[in-house]
Amino acid sequence: MAGNSLMKNFVYSIALAALIVGAPMTALAQSGIASVYPGGRTASGERVTAASLVAAHRTLPFGTRVRVTNRNTGRSVVLRIVDRGPFVRGRIIDVTPAAARALGFSGLAQVTLAVLR
Repeated sequence: MAGNSLMKNFVYSIALAALIVGAPMTALAQSGIASVYPGGRTASGERVTAASLVAAHRTLPFGTRVRVTNRNTGRSVVLRIVDRGPFVRGRIIDVTPAAARALGFSGLAQVTLAVLR
């Protein structure tokens, strides 16, 4: 009996560890303010034009794809992170003018981000 209980505890521990380790990648969603930036030379070394569908985020790795949804219009677009920013308190992502048009805003907007695998 003691061996069976030990095995159950081991299995539960492994399952819990898998949930904890996997949680940040699957549960990463943020809400906040998006702003528009013109692009140019990025922190990743890539050149970005106003027509590019890319974005800047403070911490996500370069190349990460995120679905950005405008909370007012319901429109969403998938963007690739290529730069660092925004550096204004309260903002969570900078998007190019083309991305802002796709999302239906100019200037600032309330958005939700979801990291895609």
